[in-house]
Amino acid sequence: MENTLVMPDINHLIEEKKWNDIKATWAKMMPEDIAEQLKTILPKNVAIAFRLISKDKTAEVFSELDPAQQEFILTHIVDHSIKELLEDLPPDDRTSVFEDIPGELTQRLMNLLPADERKEAMGLLGYPENSVGRIMTPDYVVVKPDWTVDHAIRHIKKMGEDAETINMIYVEDNRFMLIDDIPIRRFLLADAKQKVSDLMDGEFTSIHATDDQEEAYKVIKKYDLSVLPVTDDEGVLLGIVTVDDILDVLEEETTEDFQKTSAIVPVEEKYYTASPATLYKKRIGWLMILLITDFFSSSIIAHFQNALQAVIALAFFIPILIDSGGNIAAQSSTLIIRALATGSLSIKKWFSVTKKELLVGLMIGLTLGIILYIRGFFWRGGPTIGMVVGISMVAITIWANLLGSLLPIVLTKFKLDPAVISSPLLTTVVDSTGLLIYFMLAEYIFHLR
Repeated sequence: MENTLVMPDINHLIEEKKWNDIKATWAKMMPEDIAEQLKTILPKNVAIAFRLISKDKTAEVFSELDPAQQEFILTHIVDHSIKELLEDLPPDDRTSVFEDIPGELTQRLMNLLPADERKEAMGLLGYPENSVGRIMTPDYVVVKPDWTVDHAIRHIKKMGEDAETINMIYVEDNRFMLIDDIPIRRFLLADAKQKVSDLMDGEFTSIHATDDQEEAYKVIKKYDLSVLPVTDDEGVLLGIVTVDDILDVLEEETTEDFQKTSAIVPVEEKYYTASPATLYKKRIGWLMILLITDFFSSSIIAHFQNALQAVIALAFFIPILIDSGGNIAAQSSTLIIRALATGSLSIKKWFSVTKKELLVGLMIGLTLGIILYIRGFFWRGGPTIGMVVGISMVAITIWANLLGSLLPIVLTKFKLDPAVISSPLLTTVVDSTGLLIYFMLAEYIFHLR
C-alpha cells in the first residue's frame, strides 16, 4: 500500500497549514518510509512534520533518522515531547542518540528522564566507545532454574511486552550469573509441571560488555544467532544484543572502512545532509598528505633524469609500471583486510601469507612481465628495453603484492585499523618505490653509471 501511495508535497502542505492532511499521510505509511520522507523535507519544516506523526510511530521513526536530523528535532520540540520520545526509545537506540549529539544537549536530555532510566542510560554510556556495552539493551526476560514451566510462562507473559525479544529466555542463578539460554519454543512444548532446569542443556554463547562491536558480529555470524547475551567479568548477565543492532553496526563499519579506503576521514552523517565545508574538511587532510608523498615520485624521476635523457623510451613505460603496481597492491590489501575483518585470517599466519603472496606475485609478475616485454620489444627500444620493463614489472609486482598484503597484518598487530592504508596512500607508496626499482634496473642493464 505504501509503495503505491502518491506522496503529496509535505513542504507545500505545511505552508498551507493543512495539518490533518499531513497526519493522514503519515498514518498510511510505515515508520521507515516516514523517516525517508522527512529526509527530503526542508530543515525549517522537519520539526513541524515530526510533531504530526502519531505517538505510536514517533520513537521508531526517530530511530531511523540521521544523527544530524535527530539533533535538530531534539532542539526544536518542547521538553515534554522530548521526554515522551526518549522514554519510548529502546535503551540501545537512546544511547546511540546520546553518543551523536553535543555534551550539553545530552545533559539536558538526561535530566528529562526518570531517575531509573537516567541511571540506565548513564550506565550504557559508561562503556568504551564502539564496545558491545554501548549497543546492548537491558530489556530481556530472565527466569530461575527452580521455577516450574507454568511459573516461567506466566512470568514471560508479564515481562515480555517490554522486552526487546522473547525468542530466547535467559536463566540466572541466585548470584545473577547467566547459566543458560532457552528458546521460547521449549517452554511452549514442555509440560507445565516440569522445572526450568529440565529444559536446560548448559550450552550457551555470550560476549563481554567491553568487547568490540565487530566481535559481536563475528560471534553472531559464526553461531548463526539472532540474539547474543552480554556479561561482565563475573559472568553476570548485563544485557542482550540483537541481530538488528549488529546490522546497524555492520552498516556503520562498512561505510567507515569504505570511506577510509578512499582516503576520506569517516563522515558520520549522510552525504545529502553533510555541508560542503564538512566534506572539504574530511577530504583535504589526506589529499595534502598524498600530494606531499607524490613529491617523492617526482624527486626520484628528477634524480634519474640522466637515465631518461640517455634512453628516452624509458619514460613511455612509467605510467604502465606505476599504475600496475598500485592496482596489484590495492588488490592484495583488499583481500587481506577483508579476511582479517571476517575472521578467516589471523595475524599469526603472517608467514603463510608471505609465502602465498610471494608465489602469487611471481605468477602475476611473470604473466604481466612477458606481455610488457613483448610490448617493449616491438613498440619501443627493442630487446633491451623489453628486458628492462619486463624484469621491472616482475620485481614491482612481487614488491607491491607483498606490501599490500603484509601492511594490514602489521597494522592489525599494533592495534591500528588496517583500512588506514587506503588505496590512494598504498598506491602512492608503491608508485615511489616502483619508480626506484625501475630506474635502478634500467641503470644497471644499460650500464648508465
